[in-house]
Amino acid sequence: MTLIGPENPDQARLLRLLRDDGPRSRVELADALGLNRTRFVAEVDRLTAQGLVETAGPAASRGGRRSSLLRVAGQVRFGAVAVGAGRLDVALTDGELTVLSRLGEPVDVRVGPEAVVSRAVELLGKLRAEAGLSRLTGVGVALPAPVAVREGSPVSSPALPGWHQFPVRDTIAAELGCPVQVDNDANVMALGELHAGTGRAFDDFLYVKLGSAIGCGLVLGGALYRGATSGAGDIGHLRLTDEGPLCACGNTGCVEAYCGDAALVREALAAVHDGRSAALGDRVAEAGTLTATDVARAATAGDPTAQTLVRGGARRLGQVLVGLVSFFNPAIVIIGGAAPGVGPILLAEIRGVVYRRSTPLATGSMPIVLSDLDDRACLVGAARLISDQVFAAR
Repeated sequence: MTLIGPENPDQARLLRLLRDDGPRSRVELADALGLNRTRFVAEVDRLTAQGLVETAGPAASRGGRRSSLLRVAGQVRFGAVAVGAGRLDVALTDGELTVLSRLGEPVDVRVGPEAVVSRAVELLGKLRAEAGLSRLTGVGVALPAPVAVREGSPVSSPALPGWHQFPVRDTIAAELGCPVQVDNDANVMALGELHAGTGRAFDDFLYVKLGSAIGCGLVLGGALYRGATSGAGDIGHLRLTDEGPLCACGNTGCVEAYCGDAALVREALAAVHDGRSAALGDRVAEAGTLTATDVARAATAGDPTAQTLVRGGARRLGQVLVGLVSFFNPAIVIIGGAAPGVGPILLAEIRGVVYRRSTPLATGSMPIVLSDLDDRACLVGAARLISDQVFAAR
């Protein structure tokens, strides 16, 4: 049966409870929703008829007649798409947003949105066919770019040349015949943390996404905050200095120009040119250039120059976080997207700056931690993104 979404707020709340907490007894759900038995049964029957909810066996006995468990229906399947600067990943999740299968491959986003989006649709189609699905319930998409969420398209992103205002949402929806939602990757990763990571235990937190592009997802009161025009959290192009390195956005002295992967590689190549790192010099001689992963490996292996470069970027990022923490007062700051191995070096430097320079009231009980979801944050978050839309009252 066609999945059309809940009809009213009570149905939407029920679906989100099942998505977030897994199977629950009818008695528990009715109590949580504050519905009398007759109203609750009617709402469950409607959701069952729509193919959104199903029975999952008997619940634990509480005395008297045993209740049954309800869960999100097995036919509910969400697609997740994560576009990175050099990689495309797609996944299929169930209604509780558990990743069931995934595919990934290198991608050059400079070939243009048509080719990349078409390939994402192909990979989703392959996962759907392997699972024996006639259609998907919905698809969430994460892009390394500012996104006009209402339009479902990226806006003026240096990381996605030629993608400006391309209708990503509408293109995928037309191909797959299901709802699609698009957002920037920092927001999507924050949603992943909110659903399945450290952020699940907090109503207010910052998720800082590192890598080729730097961004920040803000969760307020247990919900993602996007701002008036979906521009909240775009910290990568805050200016740290008037005189500084040229950023991909065309300005100078941006956070990303100091702390992004390209900045790390730039400084590492300068160190090789000056003869300050034999380890990095050997890597350049072998590969012809460097990547952020190369610098991270050198740092974790103990190369003092590479460690100094990582600490320098982390220190500047910490300076930005001082302002964010003082203004936003989050319960926790979660950092993701760092190159493998350098997390402890980054964390020590960031913590030192933030705890030293922020007010005690803002940081007295505020931990700063690394994400424990790795690359799953983006895929789970993309599924959460579209499930929030599908599980909203019509």
